[in-house]
Amino acid sequence: MSISTAFNELADYTARASGRPAVFAMVAVSTVVWLLAGPVFGFSDTWQLIANTSTNVITFLMVFVIQNSQNRDTAAIQAKLDELIRATEGHAALVGVEEQTQEEIERINAERNQTRRPAPPNV
Repeated sequence: MSISTAFNELADYTARASGRPAVFAMVAVSTVVWLLAGPVFGFSDTWQLIANTSTNVITFLMVFVIQNSQNRDTAAIQAKLDELIRATEGHAALVGVEEQTQEEIERINAERNQTRRPAPPNV
C-alpha cells in the first residue's frame, strides 16, 4: 500500500469519524472536565498550556485531513459534471473549466450569460 493510499484511507476515516455526534460529545465532555480541573490546578499556566497545545495540534492536523477529503470530493464532482456535459448538449468549453483562472471563468460566464436563450413563456 502506498503512502498516498494510506493517507487517503486515514483521512477518509478521520473525516467520517470526526463528524459524528459521539465525537462532538466526547470533545464537549473533555472540555467540561478540563474546565472543572481548573480550580484543582489553580488555573495554572500548565493547565492552560495543556489545553492550548492539544487543541492547536488537533486543529493543525485536522486542516490537512479535511483539505484532503475536500480536494478528492471536488475532483470527483468535477469529473461527474464533465461527463454530464459530454453526454448532453452542454457547452464543451465548460469541460475542465475549474482549471482556468478566476478571470477566465468570469469571462466564460459573461459570454454564456450573453448567449443564453430567453426562458420560454409560462403556459
